[in-house]
Amino acid sequence: MPQISITVAQDMLNQYIAAEKAVLQGQAYTIGNRSLTRANLNAIREGRKEWEAIVEQLSTVGGGSMRVRRIVPRDD
Repeated sequence: MPQISITVAQDMLNQYIAAEKAVLQGQAYTIGNRSLTRANLNAIREGRKEWEAIVEQLSTVGGGSMRVRRIVPRDD
């Protein structure tokens, strides 16, 4: 996977959340004999889950898996 910054990943996640909200407000409607169907809600939710995982991974890199130790040289 190419390097993705936490900023880009969070932005993508926010866009998926916005898309999901838009679809939930009205996925399909009909006016007369014409109808419009928005994007596939399941596909949006899968994309959101993927970006949530990426954001989580980028947020926790080094956040607990690295341990800092102090070394004190001694003259004995």
